[in-house]
Amino acid sequence: MKIDHIAPGDIEKRSFEIIGEELEKMGIMIPEDKAFLIKRAIHTTADFDYAKSLYFSEGAIKKAAKLIRDGAVIVTDTNMAKSGINASELSKYGGEVICFMADAEVASEAKKRGITRAAVSMEKASKIPGKVIFAIGNAPTALLSIKEMMDGAGFRPDFVIGVPVGFVNVEYAKELIIESGCDCIVNRGRKGGSNVAAAIVNAIMYEMKKGNL
Repeated sequence: MKIDHIAPGDIEKRSFEIIGEELEKMGIMIPEDKAFLIKRAIHTTADFDYAKSLYFSEGAIKKAAKLIRDGAVIVTDTNMAKSGINASELSKYGGEVICFMADAEVASEAKKRGITRAAVSMEKASKIPGKVIFAIGNAPTALLSIKEMMDGAGFRPDFVIGVPVGFVNVEYAKELIIESGCDCIVNRGRKGGSNVAAAIVNAIMYEMKKGNL
C-alpha cells in the first residue's frame, strides 16, 4: 500500500475515478444517466451496495431537477441533512432547506399524540405552499406519515427522497413509498442516512450546474 500524492482540488475527482474502476472490476454496470448520482452516494458512504439498491421512479432525476429549478422547498427530517445540502447552490433557484424537527410546536404536538416529531414534521411540511421535495435520511416514521397522508387526506408529495437508515420499519416504509407510485428516489434495504439524503440532492444540483440536467 502506498500514499497517493494528490492535490486537494483533485481528491474528489480521483475518488470518482476509483469508484468507476472498482465498479468495473466487480462487473457492475450502472445506467449512464444515473451514474453521477449513484457514484456520489458511493463516494459519500464508501459502500458499493448503492450501485444495486437505489430505486428510481420513472424520470425521477429530471423531475427532481425541474422542481429544484422551479424553486422547490426541500424538507429534511434532520438538521444534519439540512446542513449537508448545498444551500448556496439551492438559493440560486429560489429554493431553501427547512427542517421542523426542533420546532417547539412540533415537539409539543408529537408528545400530545404519542407519535414521533418526524411524523408531525411531515404533516406540517405538507401545508407548505408551492412545490416541496422531502429528503428523508433518518426517520422511517416520516415516510409512513407521508404515506398515511396520501391514503387519508388525498395528499400527493411532489417528490420523495427516501433513504432512512435503521432496523425498525425502515424497509417496510421505503417499499410503501415505492408502491405508492409517487415520484421518488429510494434506497431499498436498511442502509441510508442523512448524509445520503443530502448527497442525492447535491448530486442533482451539481449536474444541473454542469448543464446536464
